[in-house]
Amino acid sequence: MDVVPFLQIGMLVFWLLAFATNIAAFWRILPRSGLSSWLALLAVIPPVAVILFWVIAFKRWPGDVK
Repeated sequence: MDVVPFLQIGMLVFWLLAFATNIAAFWRILPRSGLSSWLALLAVIPPVAVILFWVIAFKRWPGDVK
């Protein structure tokens, strides 16, 4: 029995779960900050996810008091 295919399937499942978790988190956070939920689909690309984190962190939120 070869172990390598099981490791490959395990890593594939791990990365799919990581991407799904990332998308789900952004999908919930982005509308609260006044941005479109569809931007969450771009968060699977790591540099785009970092940029989205920065945008969310420094954006003026709808509930902020001036």
